Amino acid sequence: MRITVALVLLMWLLWISHPARIWHVASSARAVPLAIAIGLTLFDRALMAWRWLTLLAPVPADARPSLRRVMRIFFISTFMGTFLPASVGGDLVRAYALSAERVPPALSVASVAMDRALGVMSILLLGVLSVSVAPDRAPPGVAPVLWLGAVGCAALGLVVFSGWAAVWLGGIVERLPWSGPRRMAARLLEAVREYRHHHTALSAVLTASAGVQVLRVLQAYFLGISLGIATPVSAYFIVIPLILLIMLLPISVNGIGTSQAAFIWCFGAMGVGRPEAFALSVLFVALGVVGNLPGGLLYATGGLTRQGI
Repeated sequence: MRITVALVLLMWLLWISHPARIWHVASSARAVPLAIAIGLTLFDRALMAWRWLTLLAPVPADARPSLRRVMRIFFISTFMGTFLPASVGGDLVRAYALSAERVPPALSVASVAMDRALGVMSILLLGVLSVSVAPDRAPPGVAPVLWLGAVGCAALGLVVFSGWAAVWLGGIVERLPWSGPRRMAARLLEAVREYRHHHTALSAVLTASAGVQVLRVLQAYFLGISLGIATPVSAYFIVIPLILLIMLLPISVNGIGTSQAAFIWCFGAMGVGRPEAFALSVLFVALGVVGNLPGGLLYATGGLTRQGI
């Protein structure tokens, strides 16, 4: 169903955006801004890898894999996530591979879940801050979505740091009808709660996550420059966080279709034509694939087995 949604949405948006005009815009892309965007991708991947490494703080020292193995798992799982039919596919691969390294499964899942949650939180914080600073540049409907997401992130913070919230959620877990899922949920909740003792690590990861989102906004900005889009960088800081959230929705395959719709909607509200917005969306998605290629090289030279790692 997700493949169908992705293809139907992509083909419809391609048709209304006029393929010949899209090709003209894309083929006229300037090389220097495009190269800068690619260079920024290498920085954001390195920062994402360091972010996850920092989130392994609750793992006991004797059970923590070496830096080389952790980095290999991160890059290979990111590459494999490109081909999986859900936005969290790479996260599942990462948690599985880490648990195969004798890390307790609950801690493996918790580290990946916190990595994802703090990444989403940083997107929302950047978007809310940008909308607050320049509300006149926000397309209609952007601000409420960002603020609603910020409320969800606050709820996660309560689960991690608030004792009464953890007790309340634990009570819900205890009422699950099946013993297996109930035990797994209880262990995961306990593992996530371990992060309440690691304030420094969480602060560092949230800061690094914000840095990753700033790099992604700048990537989109330089891609826009390469296509001749004259929208100021401040507008990118408002709409790119929302676009990133839309791309995470599990209704298509790796954001195909939904990313094009998000770019056309957000940039169209700022006067950018459909061909330019569509071309920008394709380059932005392709840039993510380029950033995942190092993981493909690692996978080709050893796979995801313990021997390969």
